[in-house]
Amino acid sequence: MACAATSSKGFTVLAHSDLGGRGDGMQVVRHGPVVYVGHTGTTGAGTTILDVSDERCPRLVAQWPAPPNSHTHKVQVADGLLLVNHEKFPYRKPPAGPVSAGVAIYRLDDPAAPEQIAFWESGGLGVHRIVWTGGRYAHMSATPPGFRDRIWLVLDLADPAHPVEAGRWWWPGQAEGERPDWPAGQRYAAHHALLDGDRAYLGFDDAGLVVLDVADMARPRFVDRLDWGGGATHTCLPLPGRELVVAADEQQHDGPGAPERTIRLIDVAGDPTVIAKVPAPVGDFADLPMRFGAHNLHENRAGSYRSEQLIFATYFSAGLRVYDIADAEAPVEIGHWVGPAPAGQSVPQSNDLWVDEGGLVWVTDRIGGGLTVLQPEPWMRKRMEEAGTA
Repeated sequence: MACAATSSKGFTVLAHSDLGGRGDGMQVVRHGPVVYVGHTGTTGAGTTILDVSDERCPRLVAQWPAPPNSHTHKVQVADGLLLVNHEKFPYRKPPAGPVSAGVAIYRLDDPAAPEQIAFWESGGLGVHRIVWTGGRYAHMSATPPGFRDRIWLVLDLADPAHPVEAGRWWWPGQAEGERPDWPAGQRYAAHHALLDGDRAYLGFDDAGLVVLDVADMARPRFVDRLDWGGGATHTCLPLPGRELVVAADEQQHDGPGAPERTIRLIDVAGDPTVIAKVPAPVGDFADLPMRFGAHNLHENRAGSYRSEQLIFATYFSAGLRVYDIADAEAPVEIGHWVGPAPAGQSVPQSNDLWVDEGGLVWVTDRIGGGLTVLQPEPWMRKRMEEAGTA
């Protein structure tokens, strides 16, 4: 159980949930007194709902399984709706039967008891990651029929009970019948995009950062691209007030000896330019088994803690990492938390995070460590208050 720390600076454990004994936590979102957790898929769990009105004692109030041959590891909440992805799982094995592929849409009249009102069928291998912040459009990465890998799709939710595809964009060569133009051994595949006005900053795996013009969501248009030679680019977080993008590459390989996967700061005032990388976590993490490297960033969503100075990231075996980027050319780590290895694991695998409006950090473990709630120490809380909305 992740109930202490093997190393910590700036945070203490407030609470922990084993997610009903199904500890393979993936994406986590807090919405008022309720927390939603998607599951990686190895336990068969799909979505878990926790009552966190008492944050010291998260209480499981609902949990349902993923469909056969699929996982539902991503959750998004806005405008009274919960969106959950459906995607083929496991990734690298042929399915044993039919795959559930698309997006399930739930109404949240009772946030602890969602009512499904629609299912949008994507076909193919399904939907990987959704971005839904309210309004008319959600967007996502998906592998629909006719494509080799994940492209970027836009879903029109003007009528949430009857969603329809509004637009799509793919890198030339991704469609069947097109010739790939990228280097042999690399993968060009959409992960997800975060928006700043009419610009979508899309992580595109070994293609790095792709910038799209989405003034017309039905006709996304390529604007620019910046790559650094491959590296599974995952999250590209725009900081609009600073004309910066924070780009995290996802570690997809077990160690020891896995390639570096880090976080870069990109100046987007003109042509996108990398101006710095965050410092590597101090320790022997690269020599440990399982994954070590960057993964998810806290995305400054409405209803959460927001800052253009402090960056919160999960780093798999290196836990939670917090960076001060007041000087964008010289970012510094100011805090961290690494929990003990959960039962049956050689190391922790901190996977996703949500920093709530009160400054609590909700961190999942992708294998078996469940969900840990961290509270900032007084000095860290002060830094967060000075640098953002906590």
